[in-house]
Amino acid sequence: MERLADLLPQTVRQFGLEDQFEQATAAAAWLRLIEERVPAAVDACRLTDLRNGIATIETDEPIVAQEIRLRAPELLTVLRGAIRTPIRQIRVTTRHV
Repeated sequence: MERLADLLPQTVRQFGLEDQFEQATAAAAWLRLIEERVPAAVDACRLTDLRNGIATIETDEPIVAQEIRLRAPELLTVLRGAIRTPIRQIRVTTRHV
């Protein structure tokens, strides 16, 4: 019997889903990071894209965007330690409703 966690990387590669898997892993890591470091922003921001070393964070409110920008160096350091994809920058956008 094998553990699912041991089978998942091989299955992801087999089906060519590496990018989607890494995106989902990064989004989950971002959520955990925000829950720990900026709990007031949990329901107001999300990692929406991860490519070319840039993690794009979408916020619902300008005040949340400002908080994420102010804390970007700290958040970037923690996020780098949580995922395998190299990240050099956090880009923050505000969703227009």
